[in-house]
Amino acid sequence: MNPLHTLLAVLVTVLWGFTFVAIKVGLGEFPPLLFAALRFAVVAFPAVLFIPREGIPWRWIVWVGLSMGAFQYGFLYVGMESGMPTGLSSLVIQSQALFTLLFSTVILRDVPQRQQWFGVGLALAGMVAIALTRGGQSPLLSLILVLGAAASWATGNICIKLSKITNGFRLFVWMAVVPPLPLLILSVIFESGQVAALRSLTPLGIGTILYTGLISSLLCFGFWAYLIQRYSPNRVAPFSLLVPVFGLAFSAMLLGDRLNYLEILGSSLVFVGLCCTVLTPAKSNLT
Repeated sequence: MNPLHTLLAVLVTVLWGFTFVAIKVGLGEFPPLLFAALRFAVVAFPAVLFIPREGIPWRWIVWVGLSMGAFQYGFLYVGMESGMPTGLSSLVIQSQALFTLLFSTVILRDVPQRQQWFGVGLALAGMVAIALTRGGQSPLLSLILVLGAAASWATGNICIKLSKITNGFRLFVWMAVVPPLPLLILSVIFESGQVAALRSLTPLGIGTILYTGLISSLLCFGFWAYLIQRYSPNRVAPFSLLVPVFGLAFSAMLLGDRLNYLEILGSSLVFVGLCCTVLTPAKSNLT
């Protein structure tokens, strides 16, 4: 990856790291499935009225919308609401990098090089080190839900690569029309308090919707799709391992969390592992 694209990938991880603070605040304002639906509603409307769908087949809009929208954020928000700590959630969902490597190997026949596996192994070791201090007594179901969110994200990465769509921004505007309806239906079935939450909207609640929708979803996933289309998913996905590093830092600065020595060590392993993966020489058959 060239230096500009590397900086772009790092910027995305910084913005995503802050997103977990916004999600924690938003979950205090809205039921989780309703919050996820509102996130994508502000992405889709009115943008779809001005951004043409030209060149984007509906099948990829639906697949990406379900995997990287409804499933990923439905699982994530419910998992966090059901007891998964904010910092640990930002960590566990980055297992999508490992899921992406596995799916890419099986589906795309894009076998990672040894240095890539080594780098991901180091980064995952760092994530485990952080998890050892962050796990606590989190319910098993909440952990499974966040792992499901990670697998859904990885599925979306593969769908983007298979779609061969070159305009990531346009794809993510249009894929955002898919999640709101299934999420709202599930919210009606399983949640309560939706009307009260909407009637008592606060500037803080509106801010969390706008940040998670326009910045985290539209801008960041647009950049992410752009990078996935230009490079192998195996090369792009490991950047997401930086998200919990920034997430833990923002939690320390804004929520009063403190990093201990094991968390600092784990974050360092994540960074070194990412460097090993990114600096792996590209294969001749990869773009």
